[in-house]
Amino acid sequence: MLRIRVLAVATALAGVALTAAPAVSATADDPSVVAALASPAARTAPAPSALLPALQRDLGLSPQAAADRLAGENRAARVRTALADALGSRWAGAWVEGPDATLVVATTDASAARTITAHGGRATVVRNALAALDQAKATLDRAARAATPTATPVWSVDVRTNAVVVRSSDAARTEDFLRRSGVDRALVRVERATATPRPLADLHGGDAYYIDNAARCSIGFPVTQNGRPGFVSAGHCGQPGSNATASDGSSIGTFQGSTFPGNDYSWVQAGPGWTAQPQVNDYAGGAVTVAGSTEQPVGSSVCRSGSTTGWHCGTVEEVNATVTYQEGSVYGVTRTSVCAEPGDSGGSFISGNQAQGVTSGGSGDCTSGGETYFQPVNPILSAYGLTLATG
Repeated sequence: MLRIRVLAVATALAGVALTAAPAVSATADDPSVVAALASPAARTAPAPSALLPALQRDLGLSPQAAADRLAGENRAARVRTALADALGSRWAGAWVEGPDATLVVATTDASAARTITAHGGRATVVRNALAALDQAKATLDRAARAATPTATPVWSVDVRTNAVVVRSSDAARTEDFLRRSGVDRALVRVERATATPRPLADLHGGDAYYIDNAARCSIGFPVTQNGRPGFVSAGHCGQPGSNATASDGSSIGTFQGSTFPGNDYSWVQAGPGWTAQPQVNDYAGGAVTVAGSTEQPVGSSVCRSGSTTGWHCGTVEEVNATVTYQEGSVYGVTRTSVCAEPGDSGGSFISGNQAQGVTSGGSGDCTSGGETYFQPVNPILSAYGLTLATG
């Protein structure tokens, strides 16, 4: 029986608050945090051996340091989720730092520090809640939907600096875009754009899947819908009704859903004889088994698998970013320091054994270096009613 295997899967704190928020503070033994960390799902799984060599190569880590980092990030992700629920409106985001993946948690309420430190995090008090930053970013997104900005390729929420960062290739045009959007300028920081992102589709041959026997992309994550197998990938790879074929010319299935721009995701329903396997090709003769799809904090290590460049790793730089390609803007993507090249589009991003997203686009390459954006996987699963294949 043929199987769907991910052969080509597949990219200074802003200001201290002057007053504490007048909300009831979480206590150090907050029951929601304790329960989340004590649940069976909170048990730390062994580090997937396939990730370790790539982390050593791309992040300059020793074998033990790579294993320790993955273990630290696993726990940080669970603590982050629990603390976000516990802090509510006082939550301002979190990220990991250092070789031991120390979790740094930003809050607008100084009295919440006791809860944060009690669960192994480092607290920092900032001016803006994450909800306010997300709202400001959404304001820019609405303006971009009305008129795509030509000199502002990327904007995103940067929890580490407690601001919405806007990258610009033309300061005057960007300032005009900000004025037209009506965004609170105090929440925005403008930086110079050093590259122009692009989608990573390709029209050349390779070991991947092909769309209508022409364009090449990379399989993302195998999924099922009502028991039928398939996989998710990038939206710019194909349109509903497009055919997906394997490198040997055999038919895989048909695109059932696709959206690009706006979002950049799609899913292909496979035909009879295919099985959704919960694996990501490590391009070293093995595979990483996918166990779930817990979102990792900013600063966490993440690896990408794609049909052009294989397996590469880096770190999560920013979440909830908007990237503008020539075809239009894509919202809610995650920016990473991982390199990618044309043909890697649609391929999987994975952190430890947790699926993160599918490759959308980026800039640079895997020779000189670059950055890549991925579409988070959980919204794709929700949009199409899909179940991630896990093992």
